[in-house]
Amino acid sequence: MNIRILEKDENSIKFILEDVDVAFTNSLRRIILAEVPTMAIDDVIIIENSSPLFDEIIAHRLGLIPLKTDLDAYVLPEKCECGGEGCANCQVALTLEVEATDGPMTVYSGHLKSQDPKIVPVSEKIPIVKLAKGQKLVLEAYARLGQGKEHAKWQPVSVAAYKYLPIINLDYEKCDQCGACVEACPREILELKNGELVIGDVFNCNLCKSCEEACDLEAIKISFDDRTFIFTIEGTGVLPPERILEEAVKILAEKADQLIEEMEKVKGT
Repeated sequence: MNIRILEKDENSIKFILEDVDVAFTNSLRRIILAEVPTMAIDDVIIIENSSPLFDEIIAHRLGLIPLKTDLDAYVLPEKCECGGEGCANCQVALTLEVEATDGPMTVYSGHLKSQDPKIVPVSEKIPIVKLAKGQKLVLEAYARLGQGKEHAKWQPVSVAAYKYLPIINLDYEKCDQCGACVEACPREILELKNGELVIGDVFNCNLCKSCEEACDLEAIKISFDDRTFIFTIEGTGVLPPERILEEAVKILAEKADQLIEEMEKVKGT
């Protein structure tokens, strides 16, 4: 297996996986979505709420606020020595106390105060509730590590997707440079330059085959490499995209080791 990074920024990464099959690639995608742990608010204690929203709605909104995650300092509750009761190793407390004294105001995620400066909302501008003058909201919230298979609020990504590597075959002997395929391509990959058809960024092809259907001379054929995939990860900001990928690979390796151990047990019986 080979990996080539195509693009990378603060919250996303695009790379090529070579010499793997679709089963392996899809396993990686599913683990990213369902098993890479992240931090999210799970318990909320409402102390005072005179806002127009019910306690349950506010708690639901708090749970969906993405929190920056430190996987080196915290563990999943089921793996914690406290047995999931809640301690400094598996849980973080956040507080919120806001009162609209001067007039209407909006309570944002930035009003949450965390006991751990590393576990804070990804953005301070996520609205929670609007308060009229004199209304107040006071609460305690407890965040813990969880996995996407338990609830979507623990998913570390908004996108985890892959596609086959497109292959564009052009027969220049058949092509009459009519430009029909250029007009048909929705991604503008094909271009006529100096009377010659030029293939641009093949990675941007979505395999729709519109260009192939538009060519009456059958000069262009679209196929794909079933052992090479273009993989895209777009994080929510809770973890760096490379850390998400790293954790997913670790989890996949652990599952493979467990399978080998169970197979050895079966052989030994």
